Amino acid sequence: MSNSAVETREFQTEIRQLLDIVINSLYTEREIFLRELISNAADAMEKVRFLQLSGQEVKDRDLPLEISLETDETAHTLAIIDSGIGMTKEELVENLGTIAHSGSKEFIKHLTQDNKDLNLIGQFGVGFYAAFMAADKVVLSTRSYRPDAPSYIWTSEGTGSYQIEEGPEMARGTKIVLHLKENAHEFSSPDTIKRVIRQYSSFVPYPISVNGEKVNTVQALWTKNKSEISEEEYTEFYKFIANAYDEPLFRLHFSSDAPLSLNTLLFVPQENFEKFGFGRLEPGVSVYCKKVLIQEKSKDILPEWLRFVKGVIDSEELPLNISRETMQDSALIAKINRVVTGRFLKFLNEQAASDPEKYKTFWEKFGMFIKEGTATDFTHKQELVKLLRFESSAMDKGTLISLADYVGRMKEGQAAIYYVNGPTREAIEAGPYLEVFRKQEYEVIYTYEPVDDYILNMLREFEGKKLMSADQADLDLGQEEKSEETGLPAAEVESLNAWVKEVLGEQVTEVRASKRLVDSPAIALSAYGTYSMQRVMQMTNRDLNAPAPSILELNTDHPMIKKLNELRKQDDPFAKTAAEQIFENARIAAGLIVDPREMVDRLNRIIERALS
Repeated sequence: MSNSAVETREFQTEIRQLLDIVINSLYTEREIFLRELISNAADAMEKVRFLQLSGQEVKDRDLPLEISLETDETAHTLAIIDSGIGMTKEELVENLGTIAHSGSKEFIKHLTQDNKDLNLIGQFGVGFYAAFMAADKVVLSTRSYRPDAPSYIWTSEGTGSYQIEEGPEMARGTKIVLHLKENAHEFSSPDTIKRVIRQYSSFVPYPISVNGEKVNTVQALWTKNKSEISEEEYTEFYKFIANAYDEPLFRLHFSSDAPLSLNTLLFVPQENFEKFGFGRLEPGVSVYCKKVLIQEKSKDILPEWLRFVKGVIDSEELPLNISRETMQDSALIAKINRVVTGRFLKFLNEQAASDPEKYKTFWEKFGMFIKEGTATDFTHKQELVKLLRFESSAMDKGTLISLADYVGRMKEGQAAIYYVNGPTREAIEAGPYLEVFRKQEYEVIYTYEPVDDYILNMLREFEGKKLMSADQADLDLGQEEKSEETGLPAAEVESLNAWVKEVLGEQVTEVRASKRLVDSPAIALSAYGTYSMQRVMQMTNRDLNAPAPSILELNTDHPMIKKLNELRKQDDPFAKTAAEQIFENARIAAGLIVDPREMVDRLNRIIERALS
């Protein structure tokens, strides 16, 4: 031990202010202090490594670059030891006792003037003071990389002063011993320290050991070249970061320098547990800066509809607030969001083209998120639309098509892309809405969920082609009027329509002869566009009154309508009952919920008439 006297120095005023803030109100999670100290240790070793690579003379050149932590549950201490660059006496004073950089001084100024607004960028050395969140005394021993530099010991209780003295001979680097506060004794437990390291510092690029046991055993694969990584390594990494037991369905690993410097590794899981009713998924992508965790399961780095994706985004460009818990620059975060989301959507489109069956598996499990994105994310809408998949009248059940597939098969002269909504394929094909499309040989997309219709209605068009629902009242496919040779005379059609309108009253806004029906006697159309949203409202609110007024179209070629017209002309009272049931049948075919009480009574009268 050196005989040199202990030198006591006062902290600079700004440092005392900073200590007060750090100790009392800076971090929301106290365990963050360990991440800060490990990050500083890694930085110190990175500096030594640079000096070695540049050929400069470095003390203890063969000393392994590693971080060791030692816990003592009896003495309630925690030591963090690194073999990094170390510090001279002057550097100790500059880095730990004063604020030498104008940027740091400005930082303190903002903290004191703006009610301790912590959404500010941290500066060098600040993380060290986080040690006083857990310790009431810190003893730091250090020796610089400079060959002739002596060792020094820095001691402080985090109040107004610190002591510096020469220390005994030691290897290059720094050892920080934390004498833990009474309410922080948990940090002398090796299990607690291992947990915190695995959570925040698993991917620090140097070995970290706790009482001789290596803790950070998983490599930061996102920083390596793809050609250097095996499938087994990717799978093990996915299991680690996603807490999963199976293999991922898709993997995207890419690096970019422009417009941003990014290293990204994303995975799509095998299963969507949100679909199984396990509750809304939490975001699954964590943000790192130089392999140090900045924000776990970030809510901002990707859009909410990508919450099913697991993985890591690492950017050296991220400006952070001092605690590293809140990302500072919203414009930069938004830029990262756009870049990574765009790249992921491009990847999905590539997968859909190269392996349609695998993409079909993805769609069946995660298509709900693509739909959510299409409905809410206007920035990426055009790319998302390309990923939508549907069944259609031209393909067998279970075969999915894209909107681009549909457009590629459109008939010459076809003006629009047509779709129709229903609960199932069978229900759609049994209804009257496809009849004219079969006759015209037009393909129709089948949609089974209300969000599908919402999306297609919102899109309006795709590749210059309008999107139109097959149950739109104003649909014009160039159909011809019904011939009087097979149907009713025009004068009688007009009279029949007027009579039915009178019978049905406010339940219909219009009754007209249909140009679209082939086999069905009648079809109900929404007077306000399409029926899909009305069906949703009825399903979610059973107390709703009768469906909104409809437009009723009659197939004047159909025997049932011809017979109805005869009964009407004979003033047969049963004609009214028949007209009401024809209308009710049309609404049921539209998927609307009707009041069964009136209908049962009416059907009993119809059966009674048939039996007699």
